Amino acid sequence: MSDVQQRIHATVTGNPVVLYMKGDARFPQCGFSAAVVQVLKACGVDDFVTVNVLADEAIRNGVKEYANWPTIPQLYIKGEFIGGCDIVKEMYQTGELQQLLEGIVPA
Repeated sequence: MSDVQQRIHATVTGNPVVLYMKGDARFPQCGFSAAVVQVLKACGVDDFVTVNVLADEAIRNGVKEYANWPTIPQLYIKGEFIGGCDIVKEMYQTGELQQLLEGIVPA
């Protein structure tokens, strides 16, 4: 595993909710990233780690390889890759995302 892959692995396994995105939660740099932030907040997740892929090209390319997923944003919950914007929105609509967040979001 490369150094970049190790850094990504440490981040996603060391934090309950991680979002690799363009920009940050306060200032998303694309609509897809903003949509995932909105979904997380709608689920009651106020405390999550964001990684701005625009700030580090190695991370931007490395996270795509890590998840074998070609696009950003990428959401990880409890160390597991969840998906990008469309998947996150679908999971929210079905209630599946809220189930994954149980124990992370205060009841």
